[in-house]
Amino acid sequence: MGDLTTRVRARLADQAEALVHHVDGARGDGDPEHVHQVRVAVRRSRAILKTVSTHQHLQAELKWLGGVCGDVRDADVLLAHLRSSSADFADDERESVEVLLQGLEKQRHGARRHMLRALRSARYRGLLASLEEAAREAEPADSGRASGSAGPIGDVVDGPLRKFAKAVAKLGDDPPDDDLHALRIKGKRLRYAAEMIPGKKAKKLVKATKKFQDVLGDHQDAVVAEERVRALVDSVGDTDDTASVDVSLVDASLIDVAVVAGRLIERERVRKADRRARWRPAAAAVAEAASAL
Repeated sequence: MGDLTTRVRARLADQAEALVHHVDGARGDGDPEHVHQVRVAVRRSRAILKTVSTHQHLQAELKWLGGVCGDVRDADVLLAHLRSSSADFADDERESVEVLLQGLEKQRHGARRHMLRALRSARYRGLLASLEEAAREAEPADSGRASGSAGPIGDVVDGPLRKFAKAVAKLGDDPPDDDLHALRIKGKRLRYAAEMIPGKKAKKLVKATKKFQDVLGDHQDAVVAEERVRALVDSVGDTDDTASVDVSLVDASLIDVAVVAGRLIERERVRKADRRARWRPAAAAVAEAASAL
């Protein structure tokens, strides 16, 4: 069995083990980190399976699971960030922030109920069984080539690296938010591919791609945060949604809520501008690390 086959199977086995552990945690204590790590295991598994010639159904099922957990994770991140961002507000302003966040809390609870049903379903159990089977039997697409005819194990990054470099080259000085989000996803796929390669040079590439992800991840979070804050302001003003707000928080007026929302939005715009100034140097660092492989 070739080195790449061994590596692929070992990595899939690691992800299956991580999935079991963090799904158990997500079902139980409600720690948001478990939901995050379920999504990480899903994404890594999907990236690894891109080197495999079969298992298309498993890819689709992993995408389903990632989506199920996504709404919960996104709400967790946004709630924590907006509360942190407003930590230096006055007490009455933080009360208005909590009014603003009531709608998001309600959405998060609904998404969690949906996720828990999925994690207890036969569909999830079938997905896990398929992932464990892939960890025993997966064959990389090039594993049948004669010895010496295949490139080094580092070739697994070639495709993700070409797509990443091409996308970077196409972007202008002020790219649309959606294009930067798409580029972040390509950087993430490159990182997960690089994680399959042993050695210090590969670790440097993983480190560089992680920093790149963090920069554009913060950018995307700022974009989403502004959009969600605006929508939450509208929902607080809606009679039906206002009825669901905790009665202990109703003393905050809609004007006060709008004021704190404006302050939060301004902070997201500052964060977004800062990350836009940093993404190209981060991308250059990825290219430099990749060139050393």
